Amino acid sequence: MLFASNNLGKVLEVRKILNKNILSLKDLNKKIDVKETGNTFLENAILKAKEVYKLTNIPTIADDSGLEIPVLNNFPGVLTNRFLGSDKTDTEKNQEILRLMHGKEDRTCYFTCCIAYYDGINLITSEYRLKGSIAKSEHINNGFGFDSIFLYKGEYLSDMSLNAKNKISPRSQALIKLSQNKNFKKIVDLM
Repeated sequence: MLFASNNLGKVLEVRKILNKNILSLKDLNKKIDVKETGNTFLENAILKAKEVYKLTNIPTIADDSGLEIPVLNNFPGVLTNRFLGSDKTDTEKNQEILRLMHGKEDRTCYFTCCIAYYDGINLITSEYRLKGSIAKSEHINNGFGFDSIFLYKGEYLSDMSLNAKNKISPRSQALIKLSQNKNFKKIVDLM
């Protein structure tokens, strides 16, 4: 089974949760960049899983995730990683979100992750949303992305230990849901 990523941290997380030797694109010496043209995280995860399977002929798990802010019509949503362009830093993106949130009373946000498994026949998906709120200022400590502006139960994700953050991580939770899916379990047991 293959996880459609070159990100070793993500691959290790998938291996740990599924308790399987999961390959990465790096293990295959492949650089596959699937265009994320879907309107939702789930559509993008499915696009990636199917495209990587088509190119490798290996059962594939793919994910897509990002930040959704209801008061901003769920912006940045599927554009989370590229809404200011690919050359912008996390801090520049976070500062833009804080600027857009200036004066907003409702600061509710969601960190959403969708997972798709595809093996040429079976398509199995899972999703998890972590509810939080956008802070009024950036607090850079640990983490990456929008961890320094995302508050979970009043605590910045950037202040959480890696262990604590992994327990609530939407990717971890979506992977756990996938691993508990009875159809997925049958497939994995046959591998």
